[in-house]
Amino acid sequence: MALLTQLLLPQERLLSVSEAALLLNWSYQMARHGWRGLVWISGDAQEVLDRAAEIWQRGSWQAPCWVAPGPPSRRHLVPWLSPSKALSHLGGEHDLIVFDTVTAGGDFDPNAFGALSGTLCAGGLLLLLTPVDWARPRAVCQQESRYLSRLRRRLEADGSVVHWHTGAPPVVSAWLPSQPASLAPVEDPDCLTTDQAEAVSRLVRQKRRRPLVLTADRGRGKTAALGIACARLLAGGERDILVTAPRPSAVTALFERLSFHCPEGRRQGSDFFDSQGGRVAFVAPDELSAMAERGEAGGSGSRLLVDEAAAIPAGMLCQWLEAFPRIAFATTVHGYEGSGRGFALRFRERLQRLAPDWHEFHLSAPIRWARGDPLERLVSDLLLLDAEPAPIAPPAPLKELCWQRSTLAADEDALREIFGLLVQAHYRTTPADLRRLLDEPGLQVTTLDAEGHALGVMVQGDEGGFDAGLAERVARGERRPPGHLLAQSLAAHSGSRDALKARVRRVQRIAVHPGRRREGLGRWLIESALAAARRDGIDLLGASFGAEPGLMAFWQAQGFRVVRLGLSRETATGEHALMVVLPTSVRGEALVDELTTGFQRLLPTLLAFELNHLDPAVALRLLAEGPRPVMNASDRRDIADVAFGYREPALARPALQALLRQAAIEGCNDPALVWLVAWTFQNRDTRWLATTLKVAGRRGVMEQLRRAVARLIEGQVVLGDVVR
Repeated sequence: MALLTQLLLPQERLLSVSEAALLLNWSYQMARHGWRGLVWISGDAQEVLDRAAEIWQRGSWQAPCWVAPGPPSRRHLVPWLSPSKALSHLGGEHDLIVFDTVTAGGDFDPNAFGALSGTLCAGGLLLLLTPVDWARPRAVCQQESRYLSRLRRRLEADGSVVHWHTGAPPVVSAWLPSQPASLAPVEDPDCLTTDQAEAVSRLVRQKRRRPLVLTADRGRGKTAALGIACARLLAGGERDILVTAPRPSAVTALFERLSFHCPEGRRQGSDFFDSQGGRVAFVAPDELSAMAERGEAGGSGSRLLVDEAAAIPAGMLCQWLEAFPRIAFATTVHGYEGSGRGFALRFRERLQRLAPDWHEFHLSAPIRWARGDPLERLVSDLLLLDAEPAPIAPPAPLKELCWQRSTLAADEDALREIFGLLVQAHYRTTPADLRRLLDEPGLQVTTLDAEGHALGVMVQGDEGGFDAGLAERVARGERRPPGHLLAQSLAAHSGSRDALKARVRRVQRIAVHPGRRREGLGRWLIESALAAARRDGIDLLGASFGAEPGLMAFWQAQGFRVVRLGLSRETATGEHALMVVLPTSVRGEALVDELTTGFQRLLPTLLAFELNHLDPAVALRLLAEGPRPVMNASDRRDIADVAFGYREPALARPALQALLRQAAIEGCNDPALVWLVAWTFQNRDTRWLATTLKVAGRRGVMEQLRRAVARLIEGQVVLGDVVR
């Protein structure tokens, strides 16, 4: 409130009339409406920097920030922030942000721009500094940037933007309404909107096995609502509340609100303790999953709050859903944190199945600014944060289109539909992905259209094709040419120089309209890509994605083979990166045989050690691609002794491993296969197995194991006649 009080200065206290004062006066008028504005300053580098410095110096800013790759030449212009550190300011507040692309040679960081724009308060100014030839920065090798050209067109067409270009005064539109909008009264004194008050109330009143899903656009105060609710739960006697999010900075506002409402409490590392011994603790997603597996988190009476759930894999969310009787998921619908729409599509079906009494609340009223804020609308337009797929329409003939990206950049409706498809199909589509889509060299964009609307999209890029000398240097780690993820990863993990010399085409993204899935559109796109790869002399068609059983099933159904699995979870997906390939030439066939043979030979030892906590359902699908095992009479006897006698299963492990591989290859659908793989190949402990099977102790686990092995024997012809 202190900031708004300062900004709402009476007219006689304004600065003297000048170009900078005109803009400051405009910001005061915006503050009366609770809005923010963007000033686009373009021209000669020194003139642009001077104009921004004048606004910085003449305004009474409480929390300004200059964003550039390096500190401004004028040392008094502080604080300075590198774009790479933008996410560290989430949860903070600024009243002036100078987004300097001039110092960066015209380069523009969409992720930083999107993140920091959300920290600007009502009445604040966002100064965008650009060179006069902004669409042709040196960083793009003198070629016109399709992405920056589009930004320029959108800025020029938006009436809320103040243009201040070289040799001309700032152009301020007179479009502000005469009276500011009135704010609805809020009965809860701790909350700033009725939406936030309702969210807090629902969190505090939440009942067992009734998960709550909170959704909101940016700046609606959902994270602060979690913090207010935590304070009230502690005051009500709750002793232990766990909080998780993709990164600790995502819940900064939660702990700020908690500290404010519990002034007698103390922060200790990632934990907060109140005066009565109650605790709110942040736990990273990986650690939380490990704790849940060990039985150290969850259970009767426990509570978990998940913020930015869209950026966390659905598998983890489901694990926590089962472990915690009281759980709430909060997520941003449009924004850089992840796609709330992707979260909805992936997770809600499972949520309905596992907890049919779940409920949802959407926070729509903004807090840092008022409804109708022009900057929020402008940033969403520039970065396509609100991009959506086309509305579903009656079935119509499909047409395959290969887009020239200059055409795509100029067709705003098509770009929105295509990017909307990509956003809803992936966990974390960032604003920078739009720039890559339009500007990354060598990308191919293909869509399936019906009556002019995109229903499916595939993005591909070519890799590899190195000469022998370069391939050797890359394989040894001496060189790392950008844009060759699949080829270089295969070389690094398998040592294959041929993977670098082969011509590889990688499917970077593929998405189908949520209303048209399971109709073969994805298969259509893959078959088209295969035909084109063979025609273009490509050796391998491949893809890389987070190892999840559903995704694996799609790619395996198209004939792709797994050739590499990451040993640790990816930061972006929380899953292990999986690489699959399909040969498209004779040379490619030999290479795939070599890569798959090496991977399958290594797989059992990886599952026993580095990958012993991999999702067993993923492990089962990997084993199904292996060679058919050969079982002799001794193996058959060992298996029968386990199934129908009292033989210690650990002493028959090799024979049981062969049985499970055989069952996986033949497509056996016995649900016990998953946990049997966890015990036989991954050495999961008895406590995990007992919890999974809902039985008591080792005896219960062994009884279930013997019954499951007996069922598999009855379905396996390979065992022949077994004496029981």
